[in-house]
Amino acid sequence: MAGLGPGDVAPDFELPRDGGGSISLAALRGRPVVLFFYPKDDTKGCTEEAIAFSALAAEFESAGIALVGISPDSVRRHDRFAKKHNLAVALAADEAKDVVNAYGVWVEKSMYGRKYMGVERTTFLIDPAGVVARVWAKVRVAGHADEVLAAAKAL
Repeated sequence: MAGLGPGDVAPDFELPRDGGGSISLAALRGRPVVLFFYPKDDTKGCTEEAIAFSALAAEFESAGIALVGISPDSVRRHDRFAKKHNLAVALAADEAKDVVNAYGVWVEKSMYGRKYMGVERTTFLIDPAGVVARVWAKVRVAGHADEVLAAAKAL
């Protein structure tokens, strides 16, 4: 991955979010932040991942850890996705793909021999000072949210 790694300053952003309003990295400074980038609302892996993080949302919150999902989908799609699956995580809409590019997760992918651009499922743990502490690239969903929670609590 040619993107960000541990020790890099996490690029700031402000994006519209589900439920209205916006979310910015600067506003979350002073607490650990988990950013999970995912390809698309309401697809199998993305739904499983969002549900897994939602199941642990109260634990992240009680530990003082901010949890934000980011994909190129629109706020309207995020609203439908969150409502349909009763999600408890903030979903930020990066329709211009500025943030997925800044974090190096907008990559060429291949499916059935066809190449296309898309989000590589990646999670970033950012420390309270805004520095990347850990990166999980090419995430496998099973057990991922638990692993991220444990790492974030250890910060």
